[in-house]
Amino acid sequence: MHSELPKIEACFSPSEFHQYEKGFELIVVIDVLRATSAICAAIENGVKGIIPVDSVEDARAYLKKGYLAAAEREGQIVEGFPMGNSPISFLNPKLQGETIVLTTTNGTKAIKIAENKETVVIGSLNNLQSLTEWLIRQERNTLILASGWKDKFNLEDTICAGAIIDGVLESRKFASKEDSSVAAKFIYRSAKENIFSYLKASSHRRRLRKLNLNADVNFCLTPNNLTAIPILKDGILVPLQEVENTVET
Repeated sequence: MHSELPKIEACFSPSEFHQYEKGFELIVVIDVLRATSAICAAIENGVKGIIPVDSVEDARAYLKKGYLAAAEREGQIVEGFPMGNSPISFLNPKLQGETIVLTTTNGTKAIKIAENKETVVIGSLNNLQSLTEWLIRQERNTLILASGWKDKFNLEDTICAGAIIDGVLESRKFASKEDSSVAAKFIYRSAKENIFSYLKASSHRRRLRKLNLNADVNFCLTPNNLTAIPILKDGILVPLQEVENTVET
């Protein structure tokens, strides 16, 4: 008899996490526009680590201690901080080797909600292929946690969740049964030929367009322009290889 296949499921917002989390020790947090795209870009660029924090106050306390800190609320850089969550700003070569504190409207909140799980990794459309291939190799129950917008469903995170689920299920090594996962997969399939036009009317895309952040949107909605997989270790997001190398030695 075959043993039961590991599951891969989608949770559409942090407010629903408690209804889905049981039985899942591997969590993929996604916030396509823009937090997790920025985190993936930073780690790919050689940033040493990112410390996610809940509040602007926490980030400011780190700033006062001399840390490099980035803060975003409502799509804009918080006053007094050098950076927000633009993925392009995290590609600055001067940031290589730095540890950066980050707080954002949605993404860092989702990371903090999941932080007590055994494994928390960061996903985006940018690292879609490398993440999907890695998840297949893990053969563990996997929950994809979409950050949404202020605890509400959003389209871009759902499309990304659907893309990951579709790719993982193709391996035939996983099963999926939640309606949220079925919905995410089919929304992704209907959007995948042109994610840009599919998301034109989405609420957060409109918000970012008003703030003239089209370059960020273009970066975030480009699949597979990065390969880094950030993983949470002792409260800091670091490159996956660093953790895997430690386990091997």
